[in-house]
Amino acid sequence: MDIFEKLHNNSGPIGTPAKMLNSHHYFSFPMLEGELGPKMRFMGREVLNWSLNNYLGLANHPEVRKVDAEAAAKWGLAYPMGARMMSGNSTLHEAFEKELAEFVGKKDAFLLNYGYQGIMSAIECICDHRDVIVYDAESHACLIDGIRLHKAKMGQYYKFNHNDMASLEKNLIRATKLAEEKGGGVLVITEGVFGMSGKVGDLKAIAELKKKYQFRLMVDDAHGFGTMGETGAGAGELCGVQKEIDLYFSTFAKSMAAIGAFIASDDPEIIMYLKYNMRSQTYAKALPMPYVEGCRKRLEMIKSMPELRSKLWENVKAMQDGLRSRGFNIGETESPVTPVFLHSEGGIPEATRMVRDLRENMGVFCSIVVYPVVPKGQIMLRIIPTAAHSLEDVEYTLDAFTTLAEKLKNRVYQIEDVQEEVE
Repeated sequence: MDIFEKLHNNSGPIGTPAKMLNSHHYFSFPMLEGELGPKMRFMGREVLNWSLNNYLGLANHPEVRKVDAEAAAKWGLAYPMGARMMSGNSTLHEAFEKELAEFVGKKDAFLLNYGYQGIMSAIECICDHRDVIVYDAESHACLIDGIRLHKAKMGQYYKFNHNDMASLEKNLIRATKLAEEKGGGVLVITEGVFGMSGKVGDLKAIAELKKKYQFRLMVDDAHGFGTMGETGAGAGELCGVQKEIDLYFSTFAKSMAAIGAFIASDDPEIIMYLKYNMRSQTYAKALPMPYVEGCRKRLEMIKSMPELRSKLWENVKAMQDGLRSRGFNIGETESPVTPVFLHSEGGIPEATRMVRDLRENMGVFCSIVVYPVVPKGQIMLRIIPTAAHSLEDVEYTLDAFTTLAEKLKNRVYQIEDVQEEVE
């Protein structure tokens, strides 16, 4: 078979339904235009946007934009040229690493050019074929892909039920036995904040299991860094177990609204090992200087402007309390990530009509999740409040969701010509 013919005939698990629904540029690959912020333009209409992980509103903060522009003018986008190990290192890269490590309470850190590839590569780098990985069932795709790289090296792994400590302990027993037989170690992988549900990983209970079992703990805290804990140092700080996290990872794509990532540890030798052995960094260009300077400014603001985090949580509380008081099911979120679960009997067609109504007639843009990510008969709308939103934005959206829920209850979205009806 021609490999291209195979791809023509099967667009993949996401591409196939998108192709069937003709949803490209609407439900998938949508184009939000204008200045990044709460109000943007979609398909020619202004919408209230709840789909950006711009938690602290830094994406378009004047101070951030000024430093970004000055750094781009000073350095250009090419400098430093090459991978860190060969020709792409600088005093600013190393200074930023020290600042990141200090902020999250670790002794050393390694600055990464990208988050997704970085964490994948770190997992592959740390674990060889003798080691056993134990990971949370709802781990992000980047972690799953890192585990796949481990599998490609004939490494073993076990999956524990989401945030289920009994399941984790059961799998730790299995992993410990297997690792002893193979002459390897055990790495437990989880998240600080789970990006779909908004749940905080049970880091305190996982850390407690270290008293019974020998393992190292890696935490992907992409959604917790900058937002959780007294100083914003993340979910580990919130749970009081930052010291028990052996490998702390975060991307800059959330609270910093930028590109790049880092991994930190209390063991400087491990960080040095990563610097010399992580393939995604050894064979790829270093993070360009404008991002280094821009992200240093963002970190400075996270540390010196707690009012940004306070405003974020004011909006989060208003949104989540408002949804609960109006009878909406938002699950067990403990973070800014706000899932709204709705009952649906009409499947994907009903869901698409509902979202079109929400975007085109109510002017509210948020992400939609359907089966198989959530069970059949359920629709999840995912809202991300940020510090840039206002309480008026929250109230408007609560009213829109109340209207939407009433229409859903009355089966309005099961009518084929719903667009004419709602317009």
